[in-house]
Amino acid sequence: MQNQRNDLSDRLLDFAAEIIKLVAQLNRSAVGRHIASQLIPSSTSAGANYEEACGAESRADFIHKLQIVLKELRETLYWLRLTKRSNLVSSTTLDVLI
Repeated sequence: MQNQRNDLSDRLLDFAAEIIKLVAQLNRSAVGRHIASQLIPSSTSAGANYEEACGAESRADFIHKLQIVLKELRETLYWLRLTKRSNLVSSTTLDVLI
């Protein structure tokens, strides 16, 4: 179980790092800044909330925290899809993340 926990933790950390690299490619227009300001918090908080879930005080607390992780990942997916649909970065860059 510990290996699975570390694997997911590492995957979420890698995902957040890839989002940060993606955001660095966005132009500095109002649109680019807005998308960046949405993507960074939602993608990075997924991993942080997962770490919190691993230290949950009860099963109900664990489930609640994982629901927050899922919510943040869904929000991130929305912003990635919008970025792709708006052609703000190359599709090949986004295809790795989506």
